[in-house]
Amino acid sequence: MAEGTRVPGGKGLKGDSLGLVSNVVLGVASTAPAYSLAATLGLVAAAVGFQTPAIMILAFVPMLLVSVAYYALNRADPDCGTCFWWVARAMGPQAGWITGWAIIVADVVVMAALAQVAGHYTFLLFGADGLANSTFWVTVVGVIWVAAMTLICLLGIEISARTQVVMLTAELLVLGLFGVMALAKVYGSAPTGSVRPSWSWVNPFAIESTSAMSAGLLLGVFIYWGWDSTVVVNEETRDAKRTPGLGAVLSTLVLVGTFVFVAVAAQAFRGTDALVKGSDDIFGVIGSAVLGPNLDKLLILAVLTSVAAATMTCVLPAARTALSMSWHEALPRRFGNVHPRWLTPAYATVVMGVASVIWYVGLTLLSQNVLADSIAALGLMIAFYYGLVGYACPIFFRRELSKSPRNALLLGVAPTLGALMLTAIFVKSGIDLAKPELSGSGTSWFGVGPPLVIAVVCLVIGLGLMALQWRREPGFFRQPRDVAAPQSLVAVSAGAPAPLDIRERNALHRAEADTHRRPSSDLD
Repeated sequence: MAEGTRVPGGKGLKGDSLGLVSNVVLGVASTAPAYSLAATLGLVAAAVGFQTPAIMILAFVPMLLVSVAYYALNRADPDCGTCFWWVARAMGPQAGWITGWAIIVADVVVMAALAQVAGHYTFLLFGADGLANSTFWVTVVGVIWVAAMTLICLLGIEISARTQVVMLTAELLVLGLFGVMALAKVYGSAPTGSVRPSWSWVNPFAIESTSAMSAGLLLGVFIYWGWDSTVVVNEETRDAKRTPGLGAVLSTLVLVGTFVFVAVAAQAFRGTDALVKGSDDIFGVIGSAVLGPNLDKLLILAVLTSVAAATMTCVLPAARTALSMSWHEALPRRFGNVHPRWLTPAYATVVMGVASVIWYVGLTLLSQNVLADSIAALGLMIAFYYGLVGYACPIFFRRELSKSPRNALLLGVAPTLGALMLTAIFVKSGIDLAKPELSGSGTSWFGVGPPLVIAVVCLVIGLGLMALQWRREPGFFRQPRDVAAPQSLVAVSAGAPAPLDIRERNALHRAEADTHRRPSSDLD
């Protein structure tokens, strides 16, 4: 095969299946807005008080800047491995492998938390409060939810997208209704504990300490995490080089509007003290008072659909990252198996679903505190791999930066600034999470906080697995760092072919070597 003949979609996925709307829906749904707000808003309020809306805006800034990097890199090489493959090309295969590993681990770990919430809210929706407090039955239903969402992902990207549209529409409508009714009551009847919104709430300089800001930002990064699912399905999207990247940027804009609006409405209705007291589920504390006894079930439904949608969109990126890693010989080849009828990464999808169930059930049997601490460790993993993508962009496009002020800004300054912000959050949060008293369980492992230990253990396991794959399939790990071709953004937008993947490169190299080893008489 000649250089430059590989085209997006060569992995066997079903191309041209998704449009811009479906793409944006996947990005927004992946963040689980209702669940993220219910479970995290109170924790942010505990850290920064009335500056919670300011944290929502501050955490949005690095997300927007990094989404610019996603847009540019996707135009240059729309590979469903996204971060893994882009970082591998720009910064080296080892960095790319660890990035892919971080994505897979983060998705598997968070599915355990989502399964637990799904099980709990399923019983709350039907008024079975006793079963909602049963660890056994919540775990059983949580496992069923993971299995169901994994099956939908297996059956095809189109049915996954249609399911997401229905669930996200219901979720955003309920959140909008909650916000409007909360603010209407604040300005109308002024219920006890209510506080009229103030512009000072969006002032980040009013936050008392850098530690408080760091804690709030790490939670904010977790809230926004998931919008990059728009790019993971690039090989299944129409106009694969443009639509997914645009969807990523639009998703972050939809999210910041949603998060700031609901945060302002929630703390205006009851103040921050009520949010802190109900940090496990702020809608459970103030939902009935806002919507009334007849409509408060809508919030339970919103959180349940939010969790279900997010579970599905955790399976999608994890499976497609594994598919791409297999395709480029960074994982065993069976992870690259695509179902002949449904055109989905069948083996990888099933493995991710099973792995999340094993993690969830195992941690539930071990300790609920360990499950909570593993979620705290997620913020570090997310900041880590988002930051690497931000750095990879200017490195990959380094020859293009000086060609225009626009290139310098969008390919260099914006991604680097976003990456530096995420690195600062990563370092400061790592220091804070090392303190046992700041962990969710308040316990100490080897003298440090469990979240940091969990993050380090996951990294060490990843390094061990990388070493095994390196020994088994060294081709991927021998490839040199790459750079964007001249005028790559213009060429890609015009439909130029993407570079060869590692299998094709290795095949060409082997063919060339064989040619050079053949006797001269054979060449005549």
